[in-house]
Amino acid sequence: MVSAYGLTDVGCVRKVNQDSLLLAPELGLYLVADGMGGARGGEWASRIAVETVQQVVSEATVRDESILATAYDRANFRVWERASQDSSLDGMGTTLVGVLTLDEGIAVASVGDSRAYLFHEGELSQLTEDQTWVNEVGRRLGVSEEKLKVHPMRHVLTMAIGVSNPLTIKTFRLKPEPADQILLCSDGLHGPVSPDQIQAILIAPMPLEERCRHLIDAARKAGGPDNVTALLLEF
Repeated sequence: MVSAYGLTDVGCVRKVNQDSLLLAPELGLYLVADGMGGARGGEWASRIAVETVQQVVSEATVRDESILATAYDRANFRVWERASQDSSLDGMGTTLVGVLTLDEGIAVASVGDSRAYLFHEGELSQLTEDQTWVNEVGRRLGVSEEKLKVHPMRHVLTMAIGVSNPLTIKTFRLKPEPADQILLCSDGLHGPVSPDQIQAILIAPMPLEERCRHLIDAARKAGGPDNVTALLLEF
């Protein structure tokens, strides 16, 4: 049995919310996407991505992590295809992180730097790896964490839906235990809000809706520099 709740917020700086989220309990599908691109490109990209994944999963006859990989590939093509039809959307793309519930456990898939966390027995752990210059290049070069926080490449993605071909999709299975929580979020949350702050909110005895609101509020209190989305699942 899974309970889920999600919220998205424009933040304190941006004028348009380019994040999208999907809760489709009838499919056991939960997604967070963080769009990027000029004009309203990011908004289009994230929306197309979640709608495409939803469609592919709803039509699938097999239910495992391969379905998410297939759906992400289809989303990659459809976002690119839409951008190729409208010059104002050229270069648009989106991150995408999602959970699909299975007969036993869940499948998780990610592209970009939107993250999945596991909250288990009072401890928060990051499940996904950021596909970013900082994580894949900067840290391997030995650049200090202090310098990485202000590095001009700190926001650069190495992979995104709609602009990467071939697409590298990180997928894995997990078997959550009773009372475990899974948090899916955009970097508007995990950027300004520390893991300790997130953990303190998830451990608090309150409904999922309130936890999501507290997560959004924490990002806004930290300056809300980006759109922020939080989607919580509790098993």
